[in-house]
Order: sequence, then structure tokens, then C-alpha cells
Amino acid sequence: MKRILIVEDEAKLARLISRVLGEEGYAAETAGDGRSGLSRALTESFDLLILDWMLPDRSGLQVVRGLRAAEVSVPVLMLTARDQIEDRVEGLDAGADDYLPKPFAFPELLARVRALTRRSWGPGEEGKDAAAQLAAGDVALDPVRHEVRRAGERVELTAKEFALLATLIQRPGQVFTRSVLLDTVWGGSAEVYTNVVDLYVSYLRKKLDRNGEPSRIRTVRGVGYTFEPQAPEPR
Repeated sequence: MKRILIVEDEAKLARLISRVLGEEGYAAETAGDGRSGLSRALTESFDLLILDWMLPDRSGLQVVRGLRAAEVSVPVLMLTARDQIEDRVEGLDAGADDYLPKPFAFPELLARVRALTRRSWGPGEEGKDAAAQLAAGDVALDPVRHEVRRAGERVELTAKEFALLATLIQRPGQVFTRSVLLDTVWGGSAEVYTNVVDLYVSYLRKKLDRNGEPSRIRTVRGVGYTFEPQAPEPR
């Protein structure tokens, strides 16, 4: 099992990332400040660090520099609200391996986690690359290539549409509440209302559904939505 350290001072976000990673089979642990995060990364063995840029005690940039100065080569995924190209370059030059701006969609985070932890696969684990692809019925989603196909035909989706579909298709038949979808796809942003979920479901249906067939994304009245691998039989 891959071991991941999340260094993030926003407790709610850290718990959310930890929960999502745990559901995907990772052993996720957290640190709430740069000093403790650096200390743990220097003294313990992790397969990946998910590291916020703005941290108390020591910034994410200082943590990365401290790791690389100590010749610790653990992959580092930087999370930050900074969106200037100069900031990204500074983080990558300091030794970070990848960069994900906030707010982010969890399917994209998971795709980046898979890509960064792939380098440390053991013997016989090469086939896990194929496992990154998700499929339910005739709908296939590749988080790494950011592609969606239905019956072999490519479907063009926006980033949020893609993230919403990726969340639903990971567990076909499971009902997701609007609040869970809001947390997972929009990062729990207080500025986003729950009705945005309904809006984006309608966008997805327009692109995925076929005339004369029931939608694969089924509304569970009063609860939320679920993805059905096969179209339900007509009554």
C-alpha cells in the first residue's frame, strides 16, 4: 500500500483529501504545518508528499528545499492558490515534481497521485497503469489522458464535467448526494451553491445521452445522483 503524507493547514481540506485517498486504497496521513511535515518526511518513508505552499512555521517551498538539500527524493505534489507562472516555476525549480492549483477537482488530484507514485511500483506492478482507466458499460474515462469515450466515440467535456463524471463512474450504482459531489468536484468551496451540481449534471446528460434511451445518470429524488452502467429496461 502506498503511503502518502498530506501537509496542509486547512484541517477540513486535509481530512477530505485523506478520506478520498483512503477510499482509493492509499495510506494517507496528515501534518498541519511545515515544520512537522518536514520532520516526518525526513525521518519516515513515504511514497508521495502532497504539500500546500502556504503553511505555518515553514512554507511548502522551504519544505521542498529542505528535502532536496537532504537528498530525500520522495515525489512532491504542490497545492497552492498561487496561479502566476513565476510561482509555478519557483516551486518546480525548488524540487517539486508537480503542481496543482486550488481549487482543484479530486479526480484530477487522483490522476496526478497515480502518475507520481507510479515510479515506485515494485516488480510485477506495471499493469497498474491500465487500472487508472475507469469504465462502466460503454462509457470509458481515462483520467491521465483526460479522455472520455462512449461506445468508442470521443466525448468532449469541460474540466468540471470531466471531474463530475469521474466521480460518478468510479462507483457505478452508488448514490452520491449533492453535498458530497460539491465537496469532491468543487473542493467544498463556500462560493459554490449546491444547484451547480444539477446544472453540470444537465450538461453531462446532453453530451452523453442518446436519443430514445434513458440517461445513464439517474436522479435519486431528494438525495442526489448515481451512474448506471447499463440503461434501465423500459417499463
